[in-house]
Amino acid sequence: MASSSSSSSPVVAERRGIPGASFVHDVQTYLTESGLDVNSALAFLQERLQQYKIVEMKLLAQQRDLQAKIPDIEKCLDVVATLEAKKGTGETEPLLADFEVSEGIYSRARIEDTDSVCLWLGANVMLEYSCEEATALLQKNLENAKASLDILVTDLQFLRDQVTITQVTIARVYNWDVHQRRIRQAAAAATQDS
Repeated sequence: MASSSSSSSPVVAERRGIPGASFVHDVQTYLTESGLDVNSALAFLQERLQQYKIVEMKLLAQQRDLQAKIPDIEKCLDVVATLEAKKGTGETEPLLADFEVSEGIYSRARIEDTDSVCLWLGANVMLEYSCEEATALLQKNLENAKASLDILVTDLQFLRDQVTITQVTIARVYNWDVHQRRIRQAAAAATQDS
């Protein structure tokens, strides 16, 4: 159980604001170096674990939002591509499309030849773009959303590693304390017997 150099492995400082956890090799040295007793160390580690859980919930919510946003952007790209393709064929017949007005309420639209589309940007803002500008903007937004999702997945993996390390450290500190109590009880029983 004794370690020759240090009580814990090098700490990964942090990743995008998520503090790194260090694995404790020698609990006694860890407690001595940190200046904590067992209960304080366990309270600190439990608090850190709760912080990790809160951050995980936030990251999972962001992941769900991005996973819902990416298909929407792809649908918008498909619609703009369909409008551009129709414009290039020279057909005079209007394009019929069903669109959602409100949740569960749809309407049918007749789309004539058009050189522009309106994109909903959010915050009650809608702007009109040419089809080429709309395609470029949507493509950029799609690339950004996919890159953000990749970073988020990496952050979640890092966070899960920190949760695991913290849980193992809590178990090691707790088990070390139980072991120390048994040693003290056995020593006390031995001194009473003699």
